[in-house]
Amino acid sequence: MKTIHLVKVFFTVVLLIVIYSCKNEVKQNEITNQASTEIVSESQKGQAFINDESSTPNVLQIAIKSPDHTTLVAAVQAAGLENVLVNAGPLMVFAPTNAAFDALAPGTVETLLKPENKEQLATILKHHVTAGNYDKSFLKKFKKIGQADDTNVTVEVIGEDVYVGGAKIIASIKAGNGIVHVVDKVILPTSNQ
Repeated sequence: MKTIHLVKVFFTVVLLIVIYSCKNEVKQNEITNQASTEIVSESQKGQAFINDESSTPNVLQIAIKSPDHTTLVAAVQAAGLENVLVNAGPLMVFAPTNAAFDALAPGTVETLLKPENKEQLATILKHHVTAGNYDKSFLKKFKKIGQADDTNVTVEVIGEDVYVGGAKIIASIKAGNGIVHVVDKVILPTSNQ
């Protein structure tokens, strides 16, 4: 009789240990899932991730909505510059089209999008941003303009066309925090600008 009682106690203890282990494992999974959610949420903080349907789109929202700027948007995201492009500005963004990125040497875009090249990519993208809100005709008054990467680009007027850093402005779109000038070329920083 004592043996049966000891066996029952033994199985009860084992059962309690199993139940406790299962509850602990479920709790650990919940903690892990919560931590993963917090990591994702942490990377999605800032003005760039606020959904605002009523105001004039900012320069980032214009690029996101454009089917001709998917490479630019991917580059901005890879460089972590979303929040920079939604600040109050005013900002002038010279936005290369997908075709402009395609014209770079093969493999250039893929290489720049790698995490280890984030800083270099950010520098190139900042070379496409200027403080101000000047339309194409007003830009004709300049010889050079300063870019967000602390360099200058030349402004050249040929006929009615305006070239910034060698890239032709092919369209302009007013934004809530500045203006987007669509350009036909990626403006790469050089030492002589």
